[in-house]
Amino acid sequence: MHPDRFQHTTAGRLIRAQQADVEYWAFVPNPLPPELDWSEKRLRLTLSQADHALGELAGLGHTLPNPHLLIAPFIRREAVLSSRIEGTRTNLGDLYAYEKGQAPPPGATEPPPAADTQEVANYVHTLEFGLEQIARGQPISLWLIRGLHTHLLGGVRGARYRPGEFRAIQNFIGPDNHLHHAKYIPPPPLHMQQCLADLETYIAAAPAEAALVRLAFIHYQFEAIHPFEDGNGRLGRLLLSLLLVSWDILPLPLLYLSAYFEHYREDYYARLQAVSERGDWSAWVIFFLTGVAEQARDAIARARHLQDLREAWRERLVQIKAPANTLTLAENLFLNPFITAPQAQEFLEVTYRTANATIGRLEEAAIVQQIPERSHPRQYVAGEILSILDEATQ
Repeated sequence: MHPDRFQHTTAGRLIRAQQADVEYWAFVPNPLPPELDWSEKRLRLTLSQADHALGELAGLGHTLPNPHLLIAPFIRREAVLSSRIEGTRTNLGDLYAYEKGQAPPPGATEPPPAADTQEVANYVHTLEFGLEQIARGQPISLWLIRGLHTHLLGGVRGARYRPGEFRAIQNFIGPDNHLHHAKYIPPPPLHMQQCLADLETYIAAAPAEAALVRLAFIHYQFEAIHPFEDGNGRLGRLLLSLLLVSWDILPLPLLYLSAYFEHYREDYYARLQAVSERGDWSAWVIFFLTGVAEQARDAIARARHLQDLREAWRERLVQIKAPANTLTLAENLFLNPFITAPQAQEFLEVTYRTANATIGRLEEAAIVQQIPERSHPRQYVAGEILSILDEATQ
């Protein structure tokens, strides 16, 4: 890390540290909040646009007839994109198929390593765990953050990095495994503890800034502290969705920023680094708020497309005079668009013959398509759901 790049920052301070016989500089971020220049017109305008888009998304969330049917796809899309930033190759089809114990759909590229898909599945479980804790009244705290980390890294490659425990060693950010080549070195463990305590206090304090500005501050601070040996990026992005629900800004976890961060990955890292090096909070907050506005509008569009698809399926099933349990099975596809007859039999609590006939009606209505070249039992997928979630994300 080049100390000359941090000489004029207002975001924190450099300290001299030592690990074994290696001396180095590390960055210790100042407690939140920083000062922003609200005379900057672009900053005010971007906050207004983000607030408006998020308010529209919150309104949609309050009117969804079956919100749980839409939350599951959104969570899984976020899990895929957030993990992709860290280098995994799993896509939505891979994840859904993995959760159902099936093979990926045809036309898929080379299957990702099983460890990649398990990491993405862990992200889903972690988000669900966090939402359960919030529903029980748990605030976002260091205790909850450690619990989230346990779920995120449990049973995967990161399991050797002490899941659920804040780091007791110095970590650093690239470009290789040499400390002296690091682009950024977060606070050493002893300083890190105080930084985390200050962050927890800020999260719990009565808000003095707009919620979305606080969210931008918190995300930077968590990444700057880098409190775990592994999983900091994924956990930092995951916290954004949980904070919005915990603060009652959104009634449901509908907003996720990983698609925006992944699309503008170089800018994302550059803006975070610029805060540390130059105290450039304004550019970071504008970048962050722009992402909130874009992703809120994106979430609104996808939610409406999924709602429209649900209604279109209803109409198709009415036209072929399908029994009620066919619609029940169709709606369950929003939770996972992959299905087999034995799975339908278990879900509907019917005979195998009835389950097979029900899938046949879904196929007749072009709701599911059989995946060719698959062994018994036959596998089916609702490709329209995957298309809505995947469009414009690559």
